[in-house]
Amino acid sequence: MKPILQLALDHENMDRAMKVAREAVAGGVDWLEAGTPLIKSEGLNAVRALRSEFPDATIVADMKIMDAGRLETECASKAGANLIHVLAPASDATISECVEAARKYNTRIVVDLLGIEQDKMAERARQVEALGAYAVCIHTPIDMQMRGELPFENLKAVASAVDIPIAVAGGINTENAVEAIKAGARIIIVGGAITKAPDACAATKAMKKVISSGIPEHTDMFKRTSGDSIREVLMRVSAADITVAMHNAGAIYGIRPVVEGVKLVGQALTVWTYPGDWSKPVSAIDIAEEGQVIVIDAGGKPPAVWGEMATKSCIQRKIAGVVINGAIRDVMNIRQVKFPAFASIITPVAGEPKGQGMIDVPLNIGGQPVRTGDWIVGDDDGLVVIPQEKAVETANRAQAVTEQETREIAEIEAGSTLGTVSELMRWEQLKRKNK
Repeated sequence: MKPILQLALDHENMDRAMKVAREAVAGGVDWLEAGTPLIKSEGLNAVRALRSEFPDATIVADMKIMDAGRLETECASKAGANLIHVLAPASDATISECVEAARKYNTRIVVDLLGIEQDKMAERARQVEALGAYAVCIHTPIDMQMRGELPFENLKAVASAVDIPIAVAGGINTENAVEAIKAGARIIIVGGAITKAPDACAATKAMKKVISSGIPEHTDMFKRTSGDSIREVLMRVSAADITVAMHNAGAIYGIRPVVEGVKLVGQALTVWTYPGDWSKPVSAIDIAEEGQVIVIDAGGKPPAVWGEMATKSCIQRKIAGVVINGAIRDVMNIRQVKFPAFASIITPVAGEPKGQGMIDVPLNIGGQPVRTGDWIVGDDDGLVVIPQEKAVETANRAQAVTEQETREIAEIEAGSTLGTVSELMRWEQLKRKNK
């Protein structure tokens, strides 16, 4: 079986899903999937719409069936699906009902191993093969992708256990699709790498080329870090996108960029000092590691604890930047060297080194906790703090936001509007009585 490219239309909006589907079909996609979010949002009319628009296409309904197997399989089959996804944790009775109903309507059942423990995937795959499944799917869910997990080790184990086709879904892009095929996958399910691309037709062609040639292609987007490239990812995303990824949390208010148009990314080294006492802030320069950000809490008051000479010392030490809840001076010189500096106050008045304060202590700036090791991202919109324990997930989620917005901006530039793209009226919360 030659590798098949399946497009997962995991949209909430049928119009936008259809627009991407048209582009992908023009690019040569093999199968079209009505994703679970699309079916939950639009119902099986999503499958009907795809069948009407593309009468000769192979349509997949990602129903994620767990119960009422015969009824739900019949509904999806009558709507026009060729393949229907069932969850592996469903009972054998449910899966058997799905398989029997699918035979009646000349459709096929794909069993998604989502929810099965890793060490039991191969065993469950053999069981559903015996029950009559057409294929099984190794699926890394989005929330696990955001933590840097990929499915390929599980894929190898399952591929060696069964003779039916193996599908793989979750985080597939032009860099790793070949790896998935080598691990045993024959149905390559791609979502964001196509649906979030500004040109879904071109993205589909690129993926088809990779799948057919066996030669991967580099991509900066549509892939997830496991921790070794957090800085690289955070440099690509904005502070605004990070706050979206953190559910509108993490921003430090009241501290603004001294130098506009430069990006600040690095892990914090914290400093607490009294207003105007620049002894510990300067001492921190010699302690900080390359790429760190010195974060100073000087009480949000003048006089200055930072200036030109401290800045040039940081440049010598390859320190990523400085954040000051307090005052800075010599800003003209700092702007000339484009050093990433953020502060709450600009003043010409310098403080004095009195030796008070502490380095590497927890801070609370404007209600936002900051610890040494937390990630700091700053741009013209302001500053965001990412707790170090959530750095991988937040970086991945922020990149996903950037990818989504890139597609939406392309649609707006092609003549749409934000209101149309987001379907604002559709998502207004309906009034209900509180009980």
